[in-house]
Amino acid sequence: MNRQPLSAETLRSVGYQPEGGVLEVELPSGRIYRYLRVPRRLYLALLNAASPDTYFAERIKHDFTYYQLREHAVAV
Repeated sequence: MNRQPLSAETLRSVGYQPEGGVLEVELPSGRIYRYLRVPRRLYLALLNAASPDTYFAERIKHDFTYYQLREHAVAV
């Protein structure tokens, strides 16, 4: 999934897959989480939020089922 970089303190990048409403979130630590059944409008609002960190914490983080895809960044 392609992710868009964010200028945020706690979010490095986010991506979205319309099928299933999958929101993929990468943290600065390299951890990646997938949130399920997230409406596209919330993804777009996250991209355009004045504070993506706050928007994510208040509107997405605790309201949708998620799982961890990757625990740490892969060394290059």
